Amino acid sequence: MFKHNYNKPVVVAEIGCNHKGEMAIAKELIRLAHECKASYAKFQKRTPKELLTTEQYNNPHPNPRNSYGDTYGAHREFLELTVEQHGELKAYCEELGVGYATSVWDITSAKEIISLKPDYIKVPSACNNFFEMMEILRDDYKGDVHVSMGMTTFAEIEEIVSFFEKTNTAKSRLVIYSCTSGYPVPFEDVCLMEISKMYQLFGDRVKEIAFSGHHLGLAVDIAAFTLGGRWVERHFTKDRTWKGTDHAASLEVPGMRKLVRDLNATYTALSYKEEEILDIEKVQRNKLKYRKK
Repeated sequence: MFKHNYNKPVVVAEIGCNHKGEMAIAKELIRLAHECKASYAKFQKRTPKELLTTEQYNNPHPNPRNSYGDTYGAHREFLELTVEQHGELKAYCEELGVGYATSVWDITSAKEIISLKPDYIKVPSACNNFFEMMEILRDDYKGDVHVSMGMTTFAEIEEIVSFFEKTNTAKSRLVIYSCTSGYPVPFEDVCLMEISKMYQLFGDRVKEIAFSGHHLGLAVDIAAFTLGGRWVERHFTKDRTWKGTDHAASLEVPGMRKLVRDLNATYTALSYKEEEILDIEKVQRNKLKYRKK
């Protein structure tokens, strides 16, 4: 079958901090992502005292029910894994045969994750204007750089793409994500046609265009892939009722399994007929097609 400019979907199970600061849970989520046949298990890395102002660090969590500490800083510290632990998680991913990736939020975290040499490093929407960190990822790291574009204007996206074009690395290493920053995002705010707009403006200037979703259900992801978002990233957890801010907008195991299944089925179906009447149709045509008497 002739496929029209589609590559096989890449599904990223965004574990983030849904491990609740526990290595055992982090590894279990990697194993579950692998069993769901996700392509990557992705985490997040922060250095809270570098990332947060003193006031932000010492203020209480805005939603105390989800807090793992008396202050927001203590909460973030509790959820952080060390670079050594991330190395252990990467090794576990390799043992199972699933990809490892991480989003980085600050310079120290970027340098630490670069040392692990993952396939790609992600920049979250909140940090895509942090060009001091982006420069390190552009110049000191050899893998792909994925950048989420939630809460970002097209003028700002242009600045990011141009920043990578300065070293001729945009077309070979930069992947940009259509994204709406909300948890969860109502369907009317997903705005899938932004993927098409990204293709119009940047499709020939970046390596790939992707989709990061914080919505409910699976239908939107299938549409995103059909519009050209080959990489589909969804938050992933074992239990959506667990304590934490991301669980409610995450897929559990049944949802992730169905997402991978349905995206692969869609990829298989996105083709033209090899001939006008397929073999599967010929029997039915001979049996059912109207003939003049």
